Order: sequence, then C-alpha cells, then structure tokens
Amino acid sequence: MLFNSYIFILVFLPITFLLYYYFANKYSYLTARVWLVLASFFFYSWWNPIYSFIIITSILINYYLGLHMKNLKFAKMILVLGISLNLFVLGYYKYYYFFFMVTKNLIGFEYSIQKIILPLAISFFTFQQIAYLVDNYRGETKEYSFTDYCLFVTFFPQLIAGPIVHHKEIIPQFSMEKTYRFSSKNISVGLSIFFLGLSKKVLLADWIVDYATPVFDIASKGGELFQFDSWVAAISYSLQLYFDFSGYSDMAVGLGRLFGIVIPRNFNSPYKAVNIIDFWRRWHITLSIFLRDYLYISLGGNRNGNLRRFVNLFLTMLLGGLWHGAGWNFLVWGGLHGVYLVINHLWNSQSSKFMTEKIRKYAKPFSIVFTFLCVVIAWVFFRADSLETAFKIISAMFGYGVSYTELGIRKQIQLLLSVAVLLIVCWFLPNSTEIFSRYKNPTKDINAPKSNFLQWKPNLGWAICFSLLTMVSLLCISTESEFLYFQF
Repeated sequence: MLFNSYIFILVFLPITFLLYYYFANKYSYLTARVWLVLASFFFYSWWNPIYSFIIITSILINYYLGLHMKNLKFAKMILVLGISLNLFVLGYYKYYYFFFMVTKNLIGFEYSIQKIILPLAISFFTFQQIAYLVDNYRGETKEYSFTDYCLFVTFFPQLIAGPIVHHKEIIPQFSMEKTYRFSSKNISVGLSIFFLGLSKKVLLADWIVDYATPVFDIASKGGELFQFDSWVAAISYSLQLYFDFSGYSDMAVGLGRLFGIVIPRNFNSPYKAVNIIDFWRRWHITLSIFLRDYLYISLGGNRNGNLRRFVNLFLTMLLGGLWHGAGWNFLVWGGLHGVYLVINHLWNSQSSKFMTEKIRKYAKPFSIVFTFLCVVIAWVFFRADSLETAFKIISAMFGYGVSYTELGIRKQIQLLLSVAVLLIVCWFLPNSTEIFSRYKNPTKDINAPKSNFLQWKPNLGWAICFSLLTMVSLLCISTESEFLYFQF
C-alpha cells in the first residue's frame, strides 16, 4: 500500500486513525497500541502477504535474543548470533543473486537461478533491530514489552522507507499520556506536513521523471547520447530523487504526528550542502547516524591516525552503497562518496591555513554548486542499471560523444526552465522543518532553523493554501508510482 494512493488516504488512514483514538479513550492505551501494530502488519501485508512471515519471524527472534542477552556470560555470543542471523536473512534476499552471478561469471559454470524478490523494508527493519541488539548488549535499553517492540519495528509511517528509527527515540513515547491525547494541533500540523510531502511526490518528483527516464533507457539499450540530454537527465534524476525522498520523509513525519508520535526527520535540504560532509549530515540522516555509530566507530573511527580513518570512511561508504542495492553500480556510488569524503577531510585540514571566514562566505555559493555537481555525477551510478550504462552517460556528459542535441531550441529552453525552477525550490525555499518551526519539535529537531519566510500558522490563509495544494495533489494521483527508496 502506497502513501500516494487513494486506498491509503481515503480508506486505510481514516479507519486506522479513528479507531486508534477510539480504543485509547474507550479502553486503554495498550489496546490502541495493539490496534496500531495490527494495522501496521496489514499495511505491510498489502503488497505481498507471503512475506509477512519474514518480518514476524525477525521480530520474534530479535526480541527473544534481546531478552536473554541479560545473561552476561553469554551476552556476546547472543549478540554475534543475532547480528549473524539478521545479516544472513538480509544477505540471502538482497545479495545472494548478485554474488551468485559474480561467482558464475568468474568460474564460468552453466547453472543458473531465478532472481529473488526483495521483501519490502527488509533493509530498514534489519538495521533497526541490529541497533537494538547492539544497544542491548551495551546495557543501553530498558525492559520493553513485546507490544512496544512490535510497534517500534512495524509502525507503518516509517516501516517501508525509513527513517531508521532508534528505540530510544520512539519506544518511550508509547508510555506518554500525551501520545494518546486527541490534539487539534497534532492533527493540523500532521496533515499539513503529510500533504506537503504528497505534493512533492506527485507534483514534482513524478513530473520531472519524464526528463530522466528516456535518456537512461537509451543508454541502457546502447543508443546514441547527446551531451545536453545527458546533463538534463542526470540533473532531472537528482531532482526526482530529492523530491521523492523529501516527500516520503515529510509524509512519514506528518503521519507520525497524527498518532501523537514524533518521528525524527531524515532529510534537511541536502542540496544546500556546502561540501560532501555536510551533504551526509543532511541526506538520509538516520542512515548516516547508523553507519557512523554502528559501523564507522566499530571499524575504529578516527582513533588510529588519519590513514586508518580514511580507510574506515571509505569502507563505511562502500558498505553504505551496498546497503542501497546489490550491484556494482551501487558499490561504485558508495566508493565514489567515500573518495569524496576523504578528499573533503584532507581539504578541511589544509584549507584552514589560508581560508578566512570572509573568503568562505564569498565562496559558499560556489561550494554549494560544486558539491551539487559532484553528487549529480554519483547519482548517475545510483540510477543506472549497470556500470556500462552509467559510464556511457558520464562520457556523454563530459563531451565524449555527440555534443549537440536533436532537440529544438524551444524544447531545450523548456527543459532548462523546468530544471531551473526545481533548483530554485531546492536552494532558496525553506524546507518543512523551517516552515513548521513555530511548533514545538514537529520533526524531532530542537535546533530547527527559524525561518521568517513562509512560516506555517493555523489561520485561514494557510488553510486555504493547503486545501488547494491537497486538492491538486489528490487529483494528480493518476498512477500509483512507488517511492524510489522502496527498492532498498
């Protein structure tokens, strides 16, 4: 079931919402939580009920291991067993086919297998539970009830494409009385953030995709590419992914708010980043935190000198790329960002010697554009279906092919204006955190920047604007297009 579908917006969400508050007020908070767990399982099963047993089994095993990890004598053994089981299931469904094909090409045997269908959200709920097991081993968890643990893993706003929520951020909210209090502020803010995210998805991301897909399809089929078309396609895909992921992140935060639960934000205008380090503090924030806390630091972090630090950075991003998908193109994408980060840290260590604050201030716009272009180049590998396709597009972008285009001047101007408008939105308009910054912690960020421009208020003017935006967005749901992060 997709957030951008009529069945979700007009049927599932209203029923789940009304019964949640009905059970909380008529019976008990526990009843409301149980209802939300059942609704979340139904939401997950809508895609393919057969795969529900995977997430149910995963929850049962991880919760059981967490309970028995209190036996300090065997705690480390249980931790290793738990992480191994989680990675085995993830590896089987996500990487088995990839490594089988790599082995087949190296050895040359004739045996073949069918590609395994990847269960929805397996990367997200696997990482959440690995973090839970590690924190349990460190003594950083409390005695959570089975119902609370189930809701922590399955809560439908964040289940399919994140954020990768931490148990400390979510589970304590389940015992707070205000979570179950029917709040007009929560409803108005939640619905506004949700429909703002929906508009990004259906009005922007699903629109700009038409400028990117044809060029990537031509490259995949070995057709001739033009420099102008390739740049437009690469930037268009970068914008599609931006608004698609930003839209989902807003919708998740808005849905959580409707149920009185604050979900951490996962997106903070990453194309405003002044360098790659800043980009990864803004893009998929919860994944960056997970990779830092549970992988980079575990590898040694920066504790053993710069050389080891850079190796750890590169390995972390390489594995981060592999987390996104089983393919050489994802490994190259992750490795490329690893190289970017190493260069960025080296630059920071040297630039402090000659870069004054005044120079940094004037250089900031150029830094933002340069960072964006580096990210765009990396996104080509992320989007392409093979390394050959990616290199073909990259080559065309840098003039190794036909530099002109068959498109007429009018079409070129239309494409450039479309891209320019979306870049203006990315670079100059406030994000959802800034728009709703008047309201206490709407996106779990107490240091949310205060923006005096376009700040949301519960008044008639904003009500009319969001009503029109909602109506247009609902009318534009012509096809139920999946969010791009669903495949991870």
